[in-house]
Amino acid sequence: MKTIIANSKSIAKLIPARSARSKKGDNGIVLVVGGSRVYHGAPLLASLAAMRSGADLVYVAVPKSISVAVRSYSPSIIVLPLPDDRLTVGSVNKLKAMLPKKVDAAAIGMGLSIAKNEALKNLVGELNEMSAKILLDASALVPDVLSSVSKRQAVLTPHAGEFKRVFQEDAGKSEPERLRNVKELAAKHNVTVLLKGWIDVISDGNKVAVNKTHNCAMTVGGTGDVLSGLVAGLLAKGMNPFDASIAGAYINGSAGDRAYRRVGLHMMPTDIIDEIPAALKNFDSIKKQ
Repeated sequence: MKTIIANSKSIAKLIPARSARSKKGDNGIVLVVGGSRVYHGAPLLASLAAMRSGADLVYVAVPKSISVAVRSYSPSIIVLPLPDDRLTVGSVNKLKAMLPKKVDAAAIGMGLSIAKNEALKNLVGELNEMSAKILLDASALVPDVLSSVSKRQAVLTPHAGEFKRVFQEDAGKSEPERLRNVKELAAKHNVTVLLKGWIDVISDGNKVAVNKTHNCAMTVGGTGDVLSGLVAGLLAKGMNPFDASIAGAYINGSAGDRAYRRVGLHMMPTDIIDEIPAALKNFDSIKKQ
């Protein structure tokens, strides 16, 4: 099995150039849906990472009970308050009325409490109608939603436990097992899978890639939320799911390595977000038209 290795050389070929004539919205509009009464940090971290990816606009839909806390952290993100602490069909219907006319990519699941899977499927269906690319993480990784994202431009970002929950199959322990299992299940369900772990394994069912750029300080809670936001931002900027997943995993790990050199084993997820510009800057390019 031929495997793509994520490194600076391979990533440089993937990151799209920005037009010198672009206007607000041309470089990606991202929607993040997550959070609950307990977890306000997860959707916030994903949103900030999406902004740092270079996306132009980031909307974050969270329960009204945490919306002030999320809104007060940063003026850079647009907060859409949902009426219920859990994702309900009613909350989804309210969200539909608040959505911008265009959403390029949506990241769903970080810190999210889902009342019924029907609400999640309803939301995914609406985003499919908008032709938005979709990333599912955390609580959104459930078997019921697989049919809604199959053959769409979708990315699933499970760790090993979530992988087993959503696919009803073990990820495997060895590198060859993980490569084989991720590829097979990505092909079976027609999605792109980014399996997080001691190595990140990415496959769209045809191609397979691995990322080994990260460190053991990144076990801190929130690094997966940062990754989801990064990948969503890259999707919104026009990258396909497989390329966005490879680039997101590498950039997340590279930013984590930069944070490690600065703070050692005392890292917070916000340290990674702070390092994203430095990790991405070397890949920046501008085209005149």
